[in-house]
Amino acid sequence: MERITKHPVLPTNPEKKQVPFKFNGETIFGLENEPVSSALFANNIKAFSIHEVEDAPQGIFCANGQCSHCTLIIDGFPLKSCITPLKENMDVRTLVHAPELPKDDSKLSYFQIVDLTCDVLVVGGGPSGLTASIELAKLGFDIILVDDKEKLGGKLLLQTHKFFGSIEDCYAGKRGIEIAELLEKEIRTFPNIRIFTNTSVAAVYKDKKTGLFIDFKKYAIVDFAGMIVSAGARERSLIFPGNDLPGVYGAGAFQTLVNRDLVKAANRIFIIGSGNVGLIAAYHALQAGITVVGIADILNEVSGYKVHGDKIQRMGVPIYLIHTILTAEGDGKVERITIAEVDDRFNPILETAKTFEVDTLLIAVGLASIDEFYNTAKSYGFKVVKTGDADEIAEASSAMFGGRVAGLQLAKELGKNVVIKDEYYEKAEILKSRPGKVHTEPVTQISEKYIPLFHCNQEIPCNPCTSVCPEGAIKLEDALHSIMDIPYYDGDECTRCGQCVAVCPGLAISLAKKLYGEFAEVILPHEFIPNFAVNEFIPVTDINGNILEKGEVMKINFSRKYKTYLIALKVLASNATKIAGIRVQDEEKTKPLPEPVYNYIPENGVVCRCERVTIKDIVSFIKENNIRDANQLKQIRVGMGACGSRTCSILLPRIFAMSGVDWKDVEKPTKRPLSIEIPMGAIVNEKK
Repeated sequence: MERITKHPVLPTNPEKKQVPFKFNGETIFGLENEPVSSALFANNIKAFSIHEVEDAPQGIFCANGQCSHCTLIIDGFPLKSCITPLKENMDVRTLVHAPELPKDDSKLSYFQIVDLTCDVLVVGGGPSGLTASIELAKLGFDIILVDDKEKLGGKLLLQTHKFFGSIEDCYAGKRGIEIAELLEKEIRTFPNIRIFTNTSVAAVYKDKKTGLFIDFKKYAIVDFAGMIVSAGARERSLIFPGNDLPGVYGAGAFQTLVNRDLVKAANRIFIIGSGNVGLIAAYHALQAGITVVGIADILNEVSGYKVHGDKIQRMGVPIYLIHTILTAEGDGKVERITIAEVDDRFNPILETAKTFEVDTLLIAVGLASIDEFYNTAKSYGFKVVKTGDADEIAEASSAMFGGRVAGLQLAKELGKNVVIKDEYYEKAEILKSRPGKVHTEPVTQISEKYIPLFHCNQEIPCNPCTSVCPEGAIKLEDALHSIMDIPYYDGDECTRCGQCVAVCPGLAISLAKKLYGEFAEVILPHEFIPNFAVNEFIPVTDINGNILEKGEVMKINFSRKYKTYLIALKVLASNATKIAGIRVQDEEKTKPLPEPVYNYIPENGVVCRCERVTIKDIVSFIKENNIRDANQLKQIRVGMGACGSRTCSILLPRIFAMSGVDWKDVEKPTKRPLSIEIPMGAIVNEKK
């Protein structure tokens, strides 16, 4: 089975018993109550359904309950396998074409009518929903907090890396998984917060009521005075030939499989998109023992934090800028992908094509806010505030502080005499700032005394290093008068405590001092289980990932507080200030095939994944019928699939543009009344 059995940060002995279940009649094993999809991945089963169009195999995409690509026949019913817990002796079968309606004429007798009331309904138990709930609870409001996962924390539960931002305002320097525990522990101390996990919001109604699908079994109606929408974001798709092959899915889904469920979801991955999500996914893959063949982005610079991109390159992952994906190909699954450079109009230059053998392609091209509930509630005139990714896509550190502000804003709207300080708004803006100016790294001279060296030279919101120095000797430049400023050392003698090295989220601080002769000592952070020992020589790199030399390991220490190794190395003094990281992946693993191998037919890219409607299908239909109403695309099944058009609707502006139609002139598609699939029996709510 493909399980992660060693990890530098996560415990790898889940407290779940192994249970047998059947897949297409064959007995296999999984962990009780883990998602069925994860149990199948652990058994190296990645094709979940056979589509009626061309009998194409389908795999997962979001692993978050937002789409329906993981639907299987489970104990006779079509269910999303990513949110269905595995039970002993379950009968799981591939979904072939459209599912049949189960034959069941028995009277419903196990549902009940549930009516709930509260002052505030909080939709989403991620970082912003948790902090908003805490602020409102402190003010005495009666709160119902709803989240569709088993545990609270949202994306924090997937984040094994340390967070940027401010220690004072958003736990900077701690890992997302640790922050989730802290927030959940705090929120459960409030008796005026009722928590419903494994519960989805089905709809918002005009009479200030909301439908909940509790435990994915029973339907409830909630009467509320105000609403916080902190439902997060869903992953964007990308259109290219082969984009719906099993093995092509979102970077967030990958993090769910690897970091939450401890499934080794791949052996060799490639990532499209160099934002923080893509860069962090690469890092998480390396920690899980998965080869990261490369990252490609159509832009001319890394779109996430430079410090993230730098550390990924130091570890041995090449980043191909000004490149796009051409195709994903294979026999029923991803076996190879091809990328190419683009010209100044973003058109691929085919003669620059490079083909890589991989089994997984991660899509990390941005997120789309899940703000439908906010828009509906606002249109009905409700008191409603949105926060976190539902409001604006940003880092979780920003979401946490933004949630606090959102909670206070709603309290004010509900009549509480609340004063929101200007500095709160200022901090919120700083924490969600885009990366700023890149500075030239200063030339530093080393001596017989230790000195910290800073390899983070881009303006980003981050200050943990200034907070942990026991001497208070690490400070920020005062150019921007905020935590966006660049750090520097302003001390006489560093104590070599290593706190700044261990806490840095970007692994961008080292310590250095002169030794004897031509040698120096450099201390580097390392968030992998060391595969080397003292006195061995290991490759070390500069900030851009270029190998400078092989340094001799002098000492290996482990910071329990930050779960980070500190590796002391003897190196050439001439390299001491340039050395920024340790290479963890061989260059040989990332090389493309000698010659590109691909079949590029761009119009074959699938737009509507549920119904497998291609670019060619839609563009031809728009042109031939002079379409100016997106709802008319339903005639060719666009948006009619089980995901409720969540994926394809985001892509339609581009498709209309390809058809010569301005999206502003198009009637927008009508949203479905319910956000999730609910059995009719749950809505009928028959009494015994």
